[in-house]
Amino acid sequence: MAISAKELPLGKVFTPDFRFTIPSFQRAYIWKTENILQLVSDLDDACKSPGTPYFLGSLILVREGDNRYDVIDGQQRLVSLSIIIAVLRDLERDPDLMRQLDALLVEPGDKLRGIVTEPRLTLRERDAAFFREHVQEDNLESVFDMNDDDLATAAQRNIVANIRKTYDEISNWSDAGRQQFAQYLVNEVTLVIVTTDDLDGAHRIFDVMNMRGLPLTSSDVFKARATAGLSTAELDVYAARWDDIIDPIGDDPHDCEEFFAYLHLVLTHKPATDKLIEDFLADVLQPYIDKGTVPTFINQVLAPYAMAWRIIARPSDTVLPAEVRSRLEGLDDYRSHEWKPVAMWALVNSYRGLGDADLSPFVVRASRIARTTATLESLGAHDERRLLEILTALEQVTGIRTLNRAGTLERRGYANAAIRDLDKGYLVQRVNGLHVSDGDREGALVRLHGEMQGDGDLVRLLLIRANEQKAGMQLDRPRRFSALPIMPLDIERSKSFADWPQDQHDFWMYRLGNMALVQGPEDQLDRLSEYPARRDRMLLRADSRRFPLTNQLKDFADCTPALLEARQEESVRLIVEYWGIRYDKDARDLTKQNVDELSKTSPRPSHSSRRVTIRQVIDAGLLVPGERLVWDRPRKGERWFATVTENGRLRLDDGSEYPTPTAAARAAAGGRRGGGLDVWKRTRNGQKLSDIWKQFRLQAQ
Repeated sequence: MAISAKELPLGKVFTPDFRFTIPSFQRAYIWKTENILQLVSDLDDACKSPGTPYFLGSLILVREGDNRYDVIDGQQRLVSLSIIIAVLRDLERDPDLMRQLDALLVEPGDKLRGIVTEPRLTLRERDAAFFREHVQEDNLESVFDMNDDDLATAAQRNIVANIRKTYDEISNWSDAGRQQFAQYLVNEVTLVIVTTDDLDGAHRIFDVMNMRGLPLTSSDVFKARATAGLSTAELDVYAARWDDIIDPIGDDPHDCEEFFAYLHLVLTHKPATDKLIEDFLADVLQPYIDKGTVPTFINQVLAPYAMAWRIIARPSDTVLPAEVRSRLEGLDDYRSHEWKPVAMWALVNSYRGLGDADLSPFVVRASRIARTTATLESLGAHDERRLLEILTALEQVTGIRTLNRAGTLERRGYANAAIRDLDKGYLVQRVNGLHVSDGDREGALVRLHGEMQGDGDLVRLLLIRANEQKAGMQLDRPRRFSALPIMPLDIERSKSFADWPQDQHDFWMYRLGNMALVQGPEDQLDRLSEYPARRDRMLLRADSRRFPLTNQLKDFADCTPALLEARQEESVRLIVEYWGIRYDKDARDLTKQNVDELSKTSPRPSHSSRRVTIRQVIDAGLLVPGERLVWDRPRKGERWFATVTENGRLRLDDGSEYPTPTAAARAAAGGRRGGGLDVWKRTRNGQKLSDIWKQFRLQAQ
């Protein structure tokens, strides 16, 4: 395999000496606006120093004859440079410079010399015509009139977004500034051109690039390996088919990796390792390569599972039944994603036609691109009742395991077990990974009745479930909404809570009964200490009042312990009814059981983030009323003191008192600090409050 390398300026690269083609097995154009704007900025800075070359890296090419080359590495830069040149050409007013810039993108041709007019760079087949028409052939204006429905691929969406951002940036420059930039681009920006004449060597280079940690996605590697053994006739067809399947997933490397990791789990039932590429190649792809059945893998495995992945991401846009869409939307509420492989399996095994290239389960809106929306019948729908049973059970166990703080490995193990049993044809009720034990139920009840401090996302999710159960339907949610406390954190100066003992306030502060869903940001009640003002702000917007448990606050003039207790019991009851865990195997109503008794029999979580109060630490003898705490900031020359009070608070030297170390730290520093346990120390021995709190937590276990 002969390799040659030479450094050339762009003015020598975009010439008849090179015709660049992006082969079909290559990835799509994935640069985002921040990538191309960074390149523009770097080049603009460099051009301020004329005579100083700017090295832009290397191109790795495979010679295909005469001046034609396949691009193995460098597509992202070549496309981005073409976009920059096209924008410069579009903004240029000098006809001669316009023609010269145009000649960098398209060979003008010469009939006398037998040179035909053609673009310097040809993208993959699916994007080539679009790029030529809207970028290389001086037609940027058409781009500004496009929306996402007019664009067939993720690459085209990236191209359009980058054109717009680059145009907006460069159009702000002066004519002289743009011309200076263009001259520098052509004469001083250089690339090292590495060429080989061996296609097999190109695939080896491709693999080496990945081993060196260059930013290839897992899909890039799998596609290159899968198509390497195909015949020339098959290569273009199935490389394009692969792109048709994977491109709509998007070009986020994390999403792509997650999809293939879960596909590996579905197909092999093997536990995950940190070697996805090696595992997927060996366990999934290699058997198809060895048998010469890669097209079967692409059409019958990759295509339906990738479509299932897309459905999971956008269920509301599909033609699937409303109940199925609703369950998938509910599952998407969870931060953990270990439910996804089970849902993928369920969808693929419920709709035989998910891999059909001519059908789409998504509702197609007005677009310049022709698509056919499938019907449930054309998708080969069968046993949708079982699909709904699986999704219902999956949402139930996902919610309960989230509540009971199951770890990632544990959740993945459950998913693996569920798919294994589903593959065996077990009834949903007998599938191990979808089973809820009495211990799970009791643990969920204990957690629901406990404090929820520091887990705002979980509180919001639980309240969504409770409100939808009370409403008897799925609720439209505001674009931005928060779970906010009915009581303020500090009731010292609040008339509304003057009769509340501090211990009672502390008990309810972080429980579900004190929380309500409200449209808007989390800090909207921070300056309101009176209940009527907080209630009225919560009910101000109609989007907040659509939540029944929030709207019912209008009926209460005062916030009392009885009100919060009633809200607590109702919220817990609604949640356990939603998940169907109100009764254990002996038909015992768990909502009627004493929580303390349940906590003795239910599995304890592996760790607890339950809030520890100053009062609890005093009662345990770990803090003494009257002792002094200090917070030093020597670099800023600042020092604050706080005194532990009899009623379980911290008093600053100005006489103000605060219920938590964090609140005291925030007040002392004028709102600039939040980690109170880490900053306050005992004056007598320098011990941090965080160490004292850890000691209490260990004793309480």
